[in-house]
Amino acid sequence: MPGVHLVLETERLILRRLTPDDLDNLVELDNDPDVMRFLNGGKPVAREEIRDVTLPRLLAYYERPGGFGFWGAEEKATGEFIGWFHFRPQRDAPPGEIELGYRLRRPAWGKGFGTEGSRALIERGFTEQGVERVTAFTMSVNTGSRRVMEKSGLRFVRTFFQDWPESIDGSEEGEVEYALTKAEWEAGRNSSSTR
Repeated sequence: MPGVHLVLETERLILRRLTPDDLDNLVELDNDPDVMRFLNGGKPVAREEIRDVTLPRLLAYYERPGGFGFWGAEEKATGEFIGWFHFRPQRDAPPGEIELGYRLRRPAWGKGFGTEGSRALIERGFTEQGVERVTAFTMSVNTGSRRVMEKSGLRFVRTFFQDWPESIDGSEEGEVEYALTKAEWEAGRNSSSTR
């Protein structure tokens, strides 16, 4: 599927490939303590780590087949970088199962961008990429992210506990998994179109 991963447009967003020119965007994103609160406890991430480890890891997805990976998100009206989404297979996931994730700048919170981008990726996955099940994970206490998952059509599956090298505030409450199957997604679309 060459080209499937180039650009995806929604009503208010352009989802595009990340490039090395996004380094400053990623440094700003990963150094906002509120953005990173549920990821690393809000600690800053060194520019060198983002340049030498994070960005090459994100860009490497474009070499893989299937059009999965990371999308930089820009607001159409302003062209402003607001964060990124990922839609990719997890290590050891069964075929057809894809993980959804997102990391958005604080000024973009509460505006429905997370839901809008997530729904677009889910629809593409189910209609064009052979996806059978979408999963998403976050800390149990991350109510904002959980709301995005629910508004995107995913349903709560379970709470689970992992051993992390360093615990962060709220980790004692565990992690949550949400998921949506293609059959559930299709049933939801059919029921809303018959109303």
